Amino acid sequence: MGKHSRPGPSNQPSRAVPRADADNPLAAYDKRRRPPMDIYRRHRPAHGGAGHLRPDEPRVLEEWTGFAYEPVGTAPSLAAAQEWVNELQVGDDPAA
Repeated sequence: MGKHSRPGPSNQPSRAVPRADADNPLAAYDKRRRPPMDIYRRHRPAHGGAGHLRPDEPRVLEEWTGFAYEPVGTAPSLAAAQEWVNELQVGDDPAA
């Protein structure tokens, strides 16, 4: 194995990053605008720290705008924040 080789069979493409659509001229641009790990909504503790600690404290709700996560509101608790995150169905793209 060389210094820069990747794990896995050498005759198969890497599965780490989805391929861009060759028929779409804007595919590379659209790929860069996807959120990290395809998470469009997330929540963070308002006072910092780990997300699973202090479940009764408020959370900051953040949504992906195509360039960065921006705050869109607050939730009174961890349960309410998780409910807000899960309102967006899997595969839905709010930017579309």
